[in-house]
Amino acid sequence: MNETKEIAFFERVVDLYNALKIPIEQSNQFSMNNLLEIHKTIPYKSPVFRTNYYSFIFIKNGKGNYTTDEQTFEYGSGTIYFTNPGHIKSFEFFELKEAYLITFSEEFLKTNAHQNIFSDFPFLLSETVPPQNPNKQEFKGIETIYLQILNEYQNNSLYKQKIISNLLVALLLKIKALFWQNYYPLEEGNNQSRIVKAFKENLEKHYRDLAENNVDKVFQPQDYANLQQLNSSYFSQVIKSKTGKSPSSWINERTTSYAKALLKNTSKSIKEITYTLAFTETAHFSNFFKKQTGFSPSAYRNK
Repeated sequence: MNETKEIAFFERVVDLYNALKIPIEQSNQFSMNNLLEIHKTIPYKSPVFRTNYYSFIFIKNGKGNYTTDEQTFEYGSGTIYFTNPGHIKSFEFFELKEAYLITFSEEFLKTNAHQNIFSDFPFLLSETVPPQNPNKQEFKGIETIYLQILNEYQNNSLYKQKIISNLLVALLLKIKALFWQNYYPLEEGNNQSRIVKAFKENLEKHYRDLAENNVDKVFQPQDYANLQQLNSSYFSQVIKSKTGKSPSSWINERTTSYAKALLKNTSKSIKEITYTLAFTETAHFSNFFKKQTGFSPSAYRNK
């Protein structure tokens, strides 16, 4: 799709809404918002955009549609749907009386609660996901959890992020149990979608292998192309056009996210983390980490 180069790409939901001239607040890599407080004029139709975060939308009372890449889905009251990073999307509200939006980055969940999110929640790798319609009792069970998250998000407790991330895991488990117990995303989609999904799964497996010392180098785009027996240039073009990010960007973000989790949640020395991530020298790792985050590894750990 040639026009994708002109589509705005947003790292956080606050960046999206600032661009839409609708100011909202967000802390760190997680947000939860009452959509009625954001969208005061209904009906509303968004422009087309890309994001670098996951969105879960809980429509208790409302009607509209959303588009992911080439597919448009309509929804009504009692609907749950989510979109994942990188895809071309837009949304439209026809009616809106009670609805909530949760957004979070992969880094938020991995750093605060759960390293192997794609092993336990493979549906997060999906390319396009239709809206889900639980019955009233099922929706109530999900509502109980997301309102708990909202309560914690609005408070400033000492362990706010940890509580939110664990409640988020509970919410994902609840959603998985209702809708996606046997969902295997690699079985769906067209050829380019399968390439993207295989890349994401291979990326996740590689970092598990690094953690378990089963590999001694960080894979580069050529290595991921080879795993699918694809020409490197074609592979990179597919990943970039489908997700808005190059394979190198995905790799750098995953390495940084994993490094942050190790610095925050383990007592491993920076030297040990250097070798875990297959850097040859601590100086190389420190330079990479500072370039990605603005902090040295030791400064990030102290912060």
